[in-house]
Amino acid sequence: MNLKRFVLILFLLTMLGTAVACGGQTETAAPAPAAEVALSETLDLADTVNVETVASIKDREDVIVLDVREQWEYDEGHIPGVTLIPMDEVPNRLAEIPTDKEVIVTCRSGNRSGQITDFLRQQGFDNVHNMDGGILAWEAAGYDVEQ
Repeated sequence: MNLKRFVLILFLLTMLGTAVACGGQTETAAPAPAAEVALSETLDLADTVNVETVASIKDREDVIVLDVREQWEYDEGHIPGVTLIPMDEVPNRLAEIPTDKEVIVTCRSGNRSGQITDFLRQQGFDNVHNMDGGILAWEAAGYDVEQ
């Protein structure tokens, strides 16, 4: 199964789960383990990626997750291993954002990270992706958060 098909299936399953959750179900099941993507496999990520995809690839050497929230938000809880560069500091810290890795940008809900993803693309980055739903979606899916 190719990566695009895999991501599409994950997305559809996530949407189905959301529809069920919105239908009044009160019980929360633990998230299914994220499928590991072999490091030797080249990533072909969409402009926007879901939390399941991020969870499955975030520890790869060729991936960096960039949190653009403020320090106080980061301190309240963040994705393990994430790199913090607050949104307003990104323009002055472009040199810290790798061009040889896939960069997944996240924030609280996906709004600021979407803006930063667009900004980075305007600056010539072609390896940046927005994490849909931000830390809120990450937590809602039951993934670990560090403080």
